[in-house]
Amino acid sequence: MIFGVLIFNVYKLNMSKEITTREADYSQWYNDLVIKGELADHSSVRGCMVIKPYGYALWENMRDQLDKMFKATGHVNAYFPLFVPKSLFEAEEKNAEGFAKECAVVTHYRLKNDPNNKGKLIVDPDAKLEEELVIRPTSEAIIWNTYKGWIQSYRDLPLLINQWANVVRWEMRTRLFLRTAEFLWQEGHTAHATKEEAIEETTKMLDVYAEFVEHYMAVPVIKGVKTPNERFAGAEDTYCIEALMQDGKALQAGTSHFLGQNFAKAFDVQFLNKENKKEFVWATSWGVSTRLIGALIMAHSDDQGLIMPPRIAPLQVVIVPIYKGEESKPIIDEKVASLIKDLKALGVSVKYDNSENARPGWKFAEYELKGVPVRVAMGLRDIENNVVELARRDTKEKSTVSFEGLALHILQLLEEIQQQIFNKALAFRNENIREANTWDEFVDILDNKAGFVSAHWDGSSETEDKIKEQTKATIRCIPIDNKQESGNCILTGNPSTQRVLFARAY
Repeated sequence: MIFGVLIFNVYKLNMSKEITTREADYSQWYNDLVIKGELADHSSVRGCMVIKPYGYALWENMRDQLDKMFKATGHVNAYFPLFVPKSLFEAEEKNAEGFAKECAVVTHYRLKNDPNNKGKLIVDPDAKLEEELVIRPTSEAIIWNTYKGWIQSYRDLPLLINQWANVVRWEMRTRLFLRTAEFLWQEGHTAHATKEEAIEETTKMLDVYAEFVEHYMAVPVIKGVKTPNERFAGAEDTYCIEALMQDGKALQAGTSHFLGQNFAKAFDVQFLNKENKKEFVWATSWGVSTRLIGALIMAHSDDQGLIMPPRIAPLQVVIVPIYKGEESKPIIDEKVASLIKDLKALGVSVKYDNSENARPGWKFAEYELKGVPVRVAMGLRDIENNVVELARRDTKEKSTVSFEGLALHILQLLEEIQQQIFNKALAFRNENIREANTWDEFVDILDNKAGFVSAHWDGSSETEDKIKEQTKATIRCIPIDNKQESGNCILTGNPSTQRVLFARAY
């Protein structure tokens, strides 16, 4: 296999020139991986992306696992309209105000030929809608207007509904997966008879998100509560999971909102309790989106390409044959077919790349770029010796392994890779949480070290705004079960009872 390895090394050098390094330009490195890793592409619609098959397969794996977790906690899926009448959108004032600047609005329902420019179309002025329609930036309004007809009695509660959908938020500055005008997500919307039940639901779903992101995406997160400034518009409390990217910036990976009775009151959703008295229901909403793919890329990948955690990788194993003459190919094919059968029986996704339009070295580099966790190389000499060469993507280590029990060995290797990817990200996160006790220390960490800064804050929105204005850092969260300690706010010097986590963020 020396021939294939030499080709691979040459091609690897070429690839390294094509992908911008993290040190040179982190933002361009990220864009290179999204495009060259064939996850997504830019579209002709401003701010929107095309999710390519490889990227969509990743999203499907994430979606399917989350869907199982939602259903295991008693939730069911439904679907609600893309369009929200403007009057409904306005009903909950804080929510409407919070999203107003990002709304795309439909005003007409028909085009017609332009009499002054043949072949062109114009909006038909006679086809103006009686009421303008907001393309959903979030679905609370249309869903709670619907719930009014579904909920009459305590027997109708709790109502535990999730929907998988697309939403539109007219972002001015966009970046593939991280911030686009249209994106895919899920949004849970639940109704409860008591405040306690709704809060329990809110924290339960936060735990589901944390388990998914850590156990499947291998990204460690910090669970916390948002400050009033950072709270979801229309919520009483917003809970979040925050992750740290390799450039030291934070990324909000998921949110779960306790909505109180705000939406129930806005849409008059009441129920008869067990005492036959009317009460407004209590609400939650929670969601994660394709933004998680951006988090995965930035948490794990390197200058050679993507690194995919095995549990959600679109492809877990790729097998590349090494041969020179056509007479050896059937022998390799037969051996590979046996391995594929064993791997699939263990639930491992595998591809045999026996295409003849590229040499082994090119294939090696291509699958390294795409982050396939394990690569198997097999030639005639390997078969004669009853071994194969395994290469793991995360550490780039290679090993010669016996064909006996190979499928089980690969399965165990995938689990080892999953854990080591998480351990590496966790160590990085923990090393980049630093305490600051003075303003100078705070600014120095942000400018020269990045990461999370644990510091005292006096609890006022004014101070929070000033810190953001001066440093571009925000309070990412107040960690759940945060330790209480006396201190002084890093900016004002006013008394504080606990530290909060600051960071610059995506």
